[in-house]
Amino acid sequence: MLVMVVLAALWTAAGGTARAELPVDYNLFAGIPHELANPGGSLPGSNDWSCKPSAAHPNPVVLVHGTAASAQTNWGAFVPVLANEGYCVFALNYGALDVPWPLSAMGGMRPMDESAGELAAFVDRVRGATGAARVDLVSHSQGSVVGNYFVKRLDGAGKVDKFVSIGGPWLGPWGDQMELWRGIGRQLGVEPDVLDSMVSAGVCVACSQLVGGSEFMRELNADGVYAPGVAYTNIATVYDEIAYPYTSGLVAAPNAVNIVVQDGCPTDFSEHLAIAGSPRTAGFVLNALDPAHQRPVVCEFIPPVTG
Repeated sequence: MLVMVVLAALWTAAGGTARAELPVDYNLFAGIPHELANPGGSLPGSNDWSCKPSAAHPNPVVLVHGTAASAQTNWGAFVPVLANEGYCVFALNYGALDVPWPLSAMGGMRPMDESAGELAAFVDRVRGATGAARVDLVSHSQGSVVGNYFVKRLDGAGKVDKFVSIGGPWLGPWGDQMELWRGIGRQLGVEPDVLDSMVSAGVCVACSQLVGGSEFMRELNADGVYAPGVAYTNIATVYDEIAYPYTSGLVAAPNAVNIVVQDGCPTDFSEHLAIAGSPRTAGFVLNALDPAHQRPVVCEFIPPVTG
């Protein structure tokens, strides 16, 4: 009995919140059954508003999903990984259209500046509930740009410590190749902004903003890609077919660490989707969030699409 009391006191002093071990399915689509069972809900291990960060992991982790995804469908693998490590994990749905479910579960459709405002409000709620001064962001795809707009344009830099980007297209998908299409458009009398808007197909405004060389991306990166005072880690795959070329997510800077998952592991065939459900990516994420306690990162066969 005395031992139990002492252990409980030590745990409380450390600021920890007891959790049962959650099963981990390294599969990008592991969260879909949860979305089907609980539309618009939260994955087990996430959005516990009573969670208090521990001394070992003082920053809550906020997960920022990608295009056409949600808090559950994007993070089925990473929420349990992070929760099992003792992090307070939070994930939001942003940028959803005002349409019935299941289409409403496809977030990241609305303008990214609006989505960044949703993220800003969510981060403030997380900080208020946990008492933490700063959070760490982990993002996938468009979530990286939405997160960076929050950090750089909505006074988020002082609220974010570490920013881990997975398949983040800092320079915009297709990069300079978009200029080729814009040049053809000019020859046909189509202005660049009009051509960019066609990418949205009238539905995904964020998709038009995201492409390389768009007015939105030019404005966001006019003062450099990164915000001073935030530690960035970029995790990319050479097989990325969306954040293409993959180097668009690997901009060099003193406050950025760039990782390519195939370096030292030729059996990793993850592309833009699979990289967000991969055990190898998860290892890099954990090391980025806790750089003082590095651990070996697995190298194994990682299939495309699922991870």
